[in-house]
Amino acid sequence: MKLRQLALATSVVAAGLASALMPSLVSAQAKEQFFPALVYRTGAYAPNGIPFANGFIDYMKLTNARGGINGVKVSWEECETGYATDRGVECYERLKGKNGGATVFQPLSTGITFALTEKAPGDKIPLLTPGLGRSESQDGGVFKWNFPLAGTYWVAADTIVQDIIKKEGGGDKLKGKKIALMYHDSPFGKEAIPMMQERAAMHGFQLTLLPVTHPGVEQKSTWLQIRQQRPDYVVNWGWGVMNSTALKEAQATGYPRDKMYGVWWAGAEPDVKDVGAGAKGYTAVMMQHGAEKNADVTKEILAKVHGPGQGTGPKEEVGDVLYMRGVQAAMYGIEGVRAAQERFGKGKVVTSEQARWGYENLNLTQAKLDSLGFKGVLRPLSTSCMDHMGSAWSRMHTWDGTKFVWSSDWYQADESILKPMVKAAADKYAAEKKITRRTPADCQS
Repeated sequence: MKLRQLALATSVVAAGLASALMPSLVSAQAKEQFFPALVYRTGAYAPNGIPFANGFIDYMKLTNARGGINGVKVSWEECETGYATDRGVECYERLKGKNGGATVFQPLSTGITFALTEKAPGDKIPLLTPGLGRSESQDGGVFKWNFPLAGTYWVAADTIVQDIIKKEGGGDKLKGKKIALMYHDSPFGKEAIPMMQERAAMHGFQLTLLPVTHPGVEQKSTWLQIRQQRPDYVVNWGWGVMNSTALKEAQATGYPRDKMYGVWWAGAEPDVKDVGAGAKGYTAVMMQHGAEKNADVTKEILAKVHGPGQGTGPKEEVGDVLYMRGVQAAMYGIEGVRAAQERFGKGKVVTSEQARWGYENLNLTQAKLDSLGFKGVLRPLSTSCMDHMGSAWSRMHTWDGTKFVWSSDWYQADESILKPMVKAAADKYAAEKKITRRTPADCQS
């Protein structure tokens, strides 16, 4: 009997201790802001996906080395998508409720973005798609939960045409010219078509659409058409192995590389390194940054993350183009939370709904960007209820045979073209999905 009483007493004390400890454990867990990381380190697109993922995670580590977000440390968990939409949705469903709930998702795939755009409003989780995703999601009046920060594919396409116009000496000089859009036959590649068609109608150039089947290794028939039609310019809207294959085919066909342009997912080191001098003259539009080996943020990552042996990938890739794309994406994720804390409480973990408010009220001034280590890398970005992109600036870099060098001044997308296209496409989406545009009152929420 005494043994039973002792056992009972012991269990009561243990239960009491557990309940006493529970608030502190919950509190400790709650001090971390959770960022799921949808990555692809395997499959056909791994050579391009890996450096992005490494840059993204290294910036998360840097954030903690800096003391977190006003003292709130960040946590993350990778989930491998292989760039497949169905796997991306599975990752979303698995991670959205973990560790107190996901702060935000960055799909890193236009196909996954399209799928999650249908799910995010119900789950009240924002989607960050810097430089990718749905171009019309710039319109926050319809796409409350999508944030294509710093640029959309329509911005990229518009900027490429602007640079061609500058080379030719004016928009009128494009009349009768031939431009071929060679695009990845996926939601990503098809995003370029509306803007290229709009510009073709404006300037009178002949647009040829050349879809390339995933993953883009087989392009013989495409380049046969290019050899036959001899377009004045070829725009490569590629990703992964499609890019290096295109440059090799251009070299074999004798198509001049200085007449080739790439989207910002087709202008990184993995795209040209195997071609080397054979890619000389190839130009790609950049979502503000390029390779940034000497940036302050790069030096800080090397010192505070790689220095103590905590780097995610090889030290040599720090500052490369796609690595910096991951750094940039992570920074936007972090700074949206910091903006939310200004309203909902500094030093507090914010909910995904509160984080959404932060992304809608971002104000990354040049002074702020400089203080974060992005001086000379990024320009100011400011979002609002109606503008979920916040910046439409980009510039060109060109491969000189061994490295990318800046080859243009800054371009801003032509808003007289962009804004009507965004509104028309957003209105169409709203009608199809029976979405009512947000009211001024909702913009304050």
